[in-house]
Amino acid sequence: MKYEWQQLNIPELNEGMGSIAEIYADSLTKPVGSLGRLEALAIELARMTGELFPNITPPGVIVFAADHGIASEGISAYPQEVTSQMVRNFLNGGAAINVFSKSIKAVLRIVDIGVAADLEEEEGLVKKKIRYGTANFYHQDAMSREEVLQAIDTGFVEAKELINKGVNCLILGEMGIGNTTASSAIIVAVTGQSLTELVGTGTGINNEKVQYKQELIKKSIEKRMPKTEDPIDVLMKLGGLEIAGMAGAMLSAAAHRIPILVDGFISTTAALIATMINSRASDYMIMAHRSAELGHQTLLKLLDKEPLLDLGMRLGEGSGAAVAFPILQSAVLMLKNMATFETAQITKRMKEE
Repeated sequence: MKYEWQQLNIPELNEGMGSIAEIYADSLTKPVGSLGRLEALAIELARMTGELFPNITPPGVIVFAADHGIASEGISAYPQEVTSQMVRNFLNGGAAINVFSKSIKAVLRIVDIGVAADLEEEEGLVKKKIRYGTANFYHQDAMSREEVLQAIDTGFVEAKELINKGVNCLILGEMGIGNTTASSAIIVAVTGQSLTELVGTGTGINNEKVQYKQELIKKSIEKRMPKTEDPIDVLMKLGGLEIAGMAGAMLSAAAHRIPILVDGFISTTAALIATMINSRASDYMIMAHRSAELGHQTLLKLLDKEPLLDLGMRLGEGSGAAVAFPILQSAVLMLKNMATFETAQITKRMKEE
C-alpha cells in the first residue's frame, strides 16, 4: 500500500518573498536590524508561507500518546500506566500543554496512537491506536515496518485535517513513558556518537540509572542493527509510535507551507526522522527552545537550527513550543503593523542614523 506522504512534494521556500520581506523590514521605523532575530523570523516566515504578512493564527497543537515496551526495563522514573493517566489529564484540561494552548488560543487535539491500555470514549480524544505500545526493543523490533508506515500516515492525516480547518502554524507534542530512551537510541544509531554525549536523565532518573539506560541502548542497537540511513528501519527497530506520528504531521505541514514550531528532545527526534524522509521538511521548521535533555544539542546541530528560547525545560507535550509561539506572533505583527519611514513621514537621514 502506498501512502500519500510517500509521494510527497514539499515546495521550495519562496526566496523572492523572503527578499521582499527583508526590504520591507528595512523600511520600518527603526534602525536596520535593530529588532534582531525577530526580523530574521519574519523573513523566514515569509519564505515559508509565500506571504509578505504571514498569518500564523490560529496555531494547532497535536499531542500523540503512545507507550514503549522498553519501559519494562525500568529506564523511567515513572511507571508505564502514567501515559494513560496523563492522557486523561490532557482531556480534563489539567496539563501544562492545556494551559499554554489556551493562552495562545490554539486548537488542541489529543491522539491515542499507541497507548498500552483501552481508553474510554471521551470528548476530545482521537482514537487512532495502531497497537498497544511498541515491543521491548531490547528483545525484539519495536514494531513492524507496516506499523511504522501507518503511524507516519496517521500523523500526516491528523495534521492535514487541522490545516484544512484553518490552522496556520503547527506544534507537535507527545506523551509516552520511555520515549526519551527510544529517542536517544534513534540518535545514537543515526549519528554513531557516544552514548555519554547523548543519553540523559529523561524524566529525572539518577546517575546509576542513566548508566544502566546507556548500556541498555548500546546492547539494543547491537541486537537490532538498524539501517542507519533508512528512517523507516530505524523507527521499526528502535522507535515509538508517537515519534513516527509527529514525523508524519511535520511532513504534512511542510507540504502545505505551514510553519512547524518544534518542541524539545522527542519532537526534534521526530523532526530528524521527517528530514531523513524528505530533506525539505526542515525548511519549514523553527526550533522553539533548547531542551535540558542531553542529546538535544546534537539534534540541533544535525538540523542546523538555533532555538528561540533556553528555559531549562524538558517536559515535552509541546509545552516549550506553545510558550515560544508569541515570539512568532511578534515577528509577524512587526511586519504587518509597524509604520514605514514613508508612511510615518520620517526623513531618510534619521533612517540612516
